[in-house]
Amino acid sequence: MAGISDVQFRKILDNNVLANHWLIHMAAPGMIERKDGSVIIVSSIGGLKGSKVLGAYNISKAADLQLARNLAVEWGRHNVRVNCIAPGLVRTDFARALWENPETLKAVTATTPLGRIGEADEIAGAAVYLASSAGSFTTGQVIVVDGGATIAG
Repeated sequence: MAGISDVQFRKILDNNVLANHWLIHMAAPGMIERKDGSVIIVSSIGGLKGSKVLGAYNISKAADLQLARNLAVEWGRHNVRVNCIAPGLVRTDFARALWENPETLKAVTATTPLGRIGEADEIAGAAVYLASSAGSFTTGQVIVVDGGATIAG
């Protein structure tokens, strides 16, 4: 954080928080009108901890967690649920630089109880739950899907 410019920090916040805010507010009126809906924000386990390297990113992901909580309080009376999924390292194109780096992959999997990184369909399962009637009494929550990384230190 010490070396980041305001422009860089703002870009991260715009991409990870403000863009979510805008998209949610585009979809929410219809959900509120029909008194039914589920908003799912994909955050990150980075929002749950500090980092020597990814501070601004982690701050933005923590803001997403609070965005979900606040909107859940505001829209609960309309039966609109708002939740977050906080994945650990997942084999996606976005995270390719991390999981293709042998040192990073080894470091992550060495401290993760399941001993591996996640796959996209494992994150999708949490989204299906939150979007379905099975998740109809879940709001303002963060579902961590990280192979146990956050519990292992």
